Amino acid sequence: MNGRRMSAVEWGLLLALAAAWGGIFLLNRFVLDGFPPLTAVFLRVALAAPLLLAVVHLGGERLPRSLGAWSAFAVMGFLNNALPFTLFVWAQQSITSGLAAIINATTPFFTALLAHLLTRDERLAPGKLAGLLLGLAGVIVLIGPGVLGGLGRAVVAELVLLLAPVSYAFAGLWGRRFRPPSSSVAACGMVLMSTVMMAPVAALHDHPWTLAPSMRAWSAVAAQAAVGTALAYWLYFRILRTAGATNLLLVTLLMPPAAMLLGALILGERFGWSAFAGLGFIFLGLAAIDGRVIEALRRPVRQLLTAK
Repeated sequence: MNGRRMSAVEWGLLLALAAAWGGIFLLNRFVLDGFPPLTAVFLRVALAAPLLLAVVHLGGERLPRSLGAWSAFAVMGFLNNALPFTLFVWAQQSITSGLAAIINATTPFFTALLAHLLTRDERLAPGKLAGLLLGLAGVIVLIGPGVLGGLGRAVVAELVLLLAPVSYAFAGLWGRRFRPPSSSVAACGMVLMSTVMMAPVAALHDHPWTLAPSMRAWSAVAAQAAVGTALAYWLYFRILRTAGATNLLLVTLLMPPAAMLLGALILGERFGWSAFAGLGFIFLGLAAIDGRVIEALRRPVRQLLTAK
């Protein structure tokens, strides 16, 4: 897996995307002070949808009218937004924002595994297989001590939360099946369908009209919608278009440190040895899957052998 060298602008955009998505985990804690999980997710996508719709229209584009396109948006909306967003908000009632971000970092491992099992053109090479095993080791180290101590609520939340990166992985595979007119249209259609899905679920389960959230909770969900969803998706597709999918994968490495730093500075969260050890294994696994770190280490050896 090779990726071209990114420019300083692209690195800046990548860091901004990592901060935007890493901040989501921090904001979840403030959102949960005023909203139950389903309503929190509904508001995040419902507030982001008109912002993305404005981007589409300002760009002179139009949303498609075909049933096939909206069916594809619905699948992406469920796998990429509705299900994982709900799982993260629910789990963060029991675990820290940094830990949630570390679990999110397992997405590439599930993507590589599912691509191997479900496609013919992305088989697991030895490097990717090694990365997959390292990632699995990271998850075991991360969650293992809690399992040994008994299945408490936090461990259950961690195990259930693993379904979120699996959902993201399926979304990535499904995303190859259709070709929307542009990245802005793709993001807008996906978030609009997420809003349609979450509205009745949140209404029937939470009765949001009975809630009295604080201004801090409203501010947090508004920031999630504007920065962590609308702006983040624009950054995501902008980087994907100019730097490619391989370079975009690096955001997965940058999000956990960003979330852990924000959680420690603002929420006073503390992390045990298992969190840092698990994160280390996950980083090594991502490096193996990405392939560029290994290639960078091999290059001097080749040059030395050639010189001889």
